[in-house]
Amino acid sequence: MTDLFLSGALCHAPLLTAVIGRLPALRAATLSDYSLIRTEEYPAGCLVAAPGGFAAGGVATGLSRAEQARLAFFHKVLGLTAQIAMVTVGDAPVRCRLWSADAPLAGLPWDEVAFQARWAGALTATAGDVMALYGQRPAADLRGRFVPMLVRGASRVRAAGGAPALRRRAQAQDVEVIARRQPYAAFFAVEEYDLRFRRFDGAMSPVVSRAVFVSGDAVTVLPYDPVRDRVLLIEQFRAAVHARGDDQPWLLEVIAGRVDPGETPPEAARREAAEEAGLALGDVLEVARYYPSPGAKAEYLYSYVALADLPDGTAGTFGLASEAEDIRGHLISFDRLMALVRSGQAANAPLILTALWLERERGRLRR
Repeated sequence: MTDLFLSGALCHAPLLTAVIGRLPALRAATLSDYSLIRTEEYPAGCLVAAPGGFAAGGVATGLSRAEQARLAFFHKVLGLTAQIAMVTVGDAPVRCRLWSADAPLAGLPWDEVAFQARWAGALTATAGDVMALYGQRPAADLRGRFVPMLVRGASRVRAAGGAPALRRRAQAQDVEVIARRQPYAAFFAVEEYDLRFRRFDGAMSPVVSRAVFVSGDAVTVLPYDPVRDRVLLIEQFRAAVHARGDDQPWLLEVIAGRVDPGETPPEAARREAAEEAGLALGDVLEVARYYPSPGAKAEYLYSYVALADLPDGTAGTFGLASEAEDIRGHLISFDRLMALVRSGQAANAPLILTALWLERERGRLRR
């Protein structure tokens, strides 16, 4: 039976429990000639060769073959490679299996405080999603979509702890998942559930099958210049509109995008405004938080209006070439915006909802 050296996020008790199914004891240990770094690609931490350096971690002893296999699978999903090395526990050398990068990498030193503040919850939730697919999907498939899975994990963290008004207050036993499948997974995913739920009469429903389109939380933001009384809309091609059969698949929209792991929704709104419109936003004002289509989608939106300076010439063509984005901006007056809403040319929910909020709050913002 091999001792295992764990480091970074794998020493976080909730995450380690999610991976192997229980919390093993860890003995404090150090690994010489390595450093533990964090990068955008490796937010869980990554061991890299560093002559003269050392990395702190913990040694797990007595794990079963099944538990070791689960850890190996999770590390493969992280993109790390197994090897054997000597680590120091107290004053004694111990031969351990560990996982590290198989090529030189540059990154920031591991920061436990930053991990706990920004990553622990999302990575733990993502570990649960990864291990739910253990034995169903190869690690390489999950490695290829680990960032979208992190987006979903961060969405799970934001979704927790709600206090419903009027609605049923759910208990843990109110939903029983019998089976969970993932027939499709790329940037987005489709999940199928066989489940039972608590009926309003107190009994459990029969087992039903439900499919969910999983995309993660997103933001929308409408830049508004209260001095010039104008907004900036964007226009882009939408494949879903084309798939419906619409012969005009270019839509007028508000700026929008996924909330990346490790950032807040307002931070995402500022980033997307820079990427899609070249704008630096002022105050970001919340319009609403909502599920746009809960009958089929797990998506949750944070919609904002942001104060911005929008002089003539602000609109241009933007977007990330790496994502094949081709986005055109339109500077229009507030009155033109509302005419688009009334005519049906503003044909998507976030734009309509945000325009109606701005109509209500416009006087206050202009003052």
